[in-house]
Amino acid sequence: MDIATVLGIVSSFGLVFTAIFMGGGLNIFINVPALMIVVGGTIGVTLIAYPLKEVLGVLKVVQKALFSKNISIDELIERFIGFATKTRKEGILALESEIKDVSDDFLKKGVQLSIDGLEPQEIKEILDTEVDYVRSRHQLGAEVFTSMATFAPAMGMIGTLIGLVQMLQSMDDPSTIGPAMAVALLTTFYGSIMANICCMPIAGKLKTRSKEEMLTKEMAIQGIISLSNGDNPRILEQKLLAFIPPNKKKESK
Repeated sequence: MDIATVLGIVSSFGLVFTAIFMGGGLNIFINVPALMIVVGGTIGVTLIAYPLKEVLGVLKVVQKALFSKNISIDELIERFIGFATKTRKEGILALESEIKDVSDDFLKKGVQLSIDGLEPQEIKEILDTEVDYVRSRHQLGAEVFTSMATFAPAMGMIGTLIGLVQMLQSMDDPSTIGPAMAVALLTTFYGSIMANICCMPIAGKLKTRSKEEMLTKEMAIQGIISLSNGDNPRILEQKLLAFIPPNKKKESK
């Protein structure tokens, strides 16, 4: 998990819980019926909107986006320069031993296709198809959490209406007004927390990580095609650096 995610979780939840404890304690903010309405209702509506298989698959996408680390751009460029240098000296078949140490499956597959003698255009078509699939999977993950961020406040509003109806129907008994009003207010609170501190940030993180991964995959495709064409290591490096913004090129050198 990157430092930005850790800091975000600590600061957002930390400040909310600090404010709660300063105002009287956590117990008054715990209400089981309100949690059932918001959390259970949001999950239920999400399952109505998306197939169960897709919703469960999103959990794996989130785990990978938040906890896995993509290969860095600098490492990718250095690796391809090494590949190109070895290829120029010993031929493309010499990379057979090199890719055993490659942990990135996409990169390993692409280089293996080059070793197997496929034409550059065929390799590009195969890898582009895989990139499109990964991109669509990431987009679905972000879409599911964006939808949940929309559903959660709506379920909170439904809970608020339920609490108000219960309160109005029991105005003759003052002892029941408090619990009913608590449900009315806490469902809105839970809905806002779930949407703005959980679902929307996760959707945003998925989109950011998806862009980062797509960049490294596009660079990998360009590097693999250059290897297949037998490009000079210096030319290959310049082709890969073309993917990097000018202000970051200085940092990567």
